[in-house]
Amino acid sequence: MPGAARADHRVLIVDDHVLFAESLELALSLEGYDVRRLELPAEGGSMATLRSLALRANPRTVLLDLDLGRFGDGVNLIAPLARANINVVVLTASEDEGRWGACMRMGARKVLPKTGALQQALGTVRRLHQGLPVVTREELEELLGAWARDRQANDDIRRRLDLLTPRERQVLGSLIEGRTVRTIAQDSVVSEATVRTQVKSILAKLEISSQLAAVGMANQVGWKHGA
Repeated sequence: MPGAARADHRVLIVDDHVLFAESLELALSLEGYDVRRLELPAEGGSMATLRSLALRANPRTVLLDLDLGRFGDGVNLIAPLARANINVVVLTASEDEGRWGACMRMGARKVLPKTGALQQALGTVRRLHQGLPVVTREELEELLGAWARDRQANDDIRRRLDLLTPRERQVLGSLIEGRTVRTIAQDSVVSEATVRTQVKSILAKLEISSQLAAVGMANQVGWKHGA
């Protein structure tokens, strides 16, 4: 709210990197904001727990790390916080613009790289406090475009994976687990030549040339052979 006191602007920091979070807390406190760090449960808890704790804190702005360790991907907190009219500013070590675009699509107000994030975070909170925009239309369109391109590429990968036979899916699942052609053959009681033929078929359907690329492609879209 323009003209409101900074002490009335509560900022909640959700980050499992303690030193970084403490630096943000100190800097924002010196600027006069009401700053709190979300205490992540040492044991137990889930993303739902973090969501409940964050909403209960009733912040105006949340500075959110995407990598929340054992709690998972912080992107899952963006939409529920945004629906509660909370300004979500994402801080991330990721340079993947498609992922940044996904954050903006879910309602984040701004995505900042963790490198040099302290001053940028301060400036962003100041602008939000003053009711000013924190991202240009061009920046938003670029990030949403990157998200759309990533989604299209991932949909194409899933389409190729759907071409695999049940046996090929089992073989790819074994490759993802780090097993060799020899061990796959031994466990399946078939010849290594048979498994190599199956691997060759997998690579042809995925339109790639190496087992490593096949594993990387499957991991990229979160593919599981039992799904």
